Amino acid sequence: MSLKARLQEEQKIAMRAKDKVRLGTIRMLLAAIKQIEIDNRVELNDDEVTAVVIKSVKQRKDSISQFEKANRADLADVEKAELEILQEFLPQPLTSDEVKTLIEQAIASSGAKGMQDMGKVMGLLQKDIKGRADMGEVSALVKAGLA
Repeated sequence: MSLKARLQEEQKIAMRAKDKVRLGTIRMLLAAIKQIEIDNRVELNDDEVTAVVIKSVKQRKDSISQFEKANRADLADVEKAELEILQEFLPQPLTSDEVKTLIEQAIASSGAKGMQDMGKVMGLLQKDIKGRADMGEVSALVKAGLA
């Protein structure tokens, strides 16, 4: 089952269960997907749908940090609930050992010698890690590996 179809099924389940938070979050995600499909006149595949989910997760994390800085725990709690729901639709996250192994393999296969080769390494890692690990943390690990 494609990720988009899974989202539509989860939307139906949330409707039947009268789970307003879950339903609203899934509807928001499906609307974002539909908007991209209409704007670009294409049908999104699973990788592209995952990219939309990743973007939504990142937006929630940013909102949570902003709300917490502004002492708005009520709004931060709403965003946290949405974040939990969105994370269900991301691929299985990698462990730190798996990430380190992938980084070592990418450095070895690209023949990277120093920081000037970081782009090559990140390009190789992008397809394997995207959506499964925080790219900011991966970037820091790659810098440490190349230093």
